[in-house]
Amino acid sequence: MRIGELAQACEVSRDTLRFYEERGLIQARRLANGYRDYPQETVQLVGFIRTAQQLGFSLGEIGSNVAQLWQAEAPDQAVEGLLRDKLALVEQRVEALLQLRAVLLQRLQMACPLRPAPNPNPNL
Repeated sequence: MRIGELAQACEVSRDTLRFYEERGLIQARRLANGYRDYPQETVQLVGFIRTAQQLGFSLGEIGSNVAQLWQAEAPDQAVEGLLRDKLALVEQRVEALLQLRAVLLQRLQMACPLRPAPNPNPNL
């Protein structure tokens, strides 16, 4: 499958596919005329990449996990594990943001919000 066909099938630009290839996320073989030739399963792989991006995975994370997912005996379980790990990370970030929110709300009540906070343990 040539790059234009793949781009149309995946609803992405050719530049996106070239970028994915540069990052090692997809691979093409080169024909004698220099054109890229992608295997049919690349359509599914590009779909996976796009979905993973929408779920908050970076291209680096996707790249480090693609090979293991394609070779996994139970790909559904492997994907589930990745999603659970990502969810745990998101929950940690949410907690950190909630703590930051509380601090910001507290600072808004101060006469000078940028003044250093008093040390809660003056003996330290």
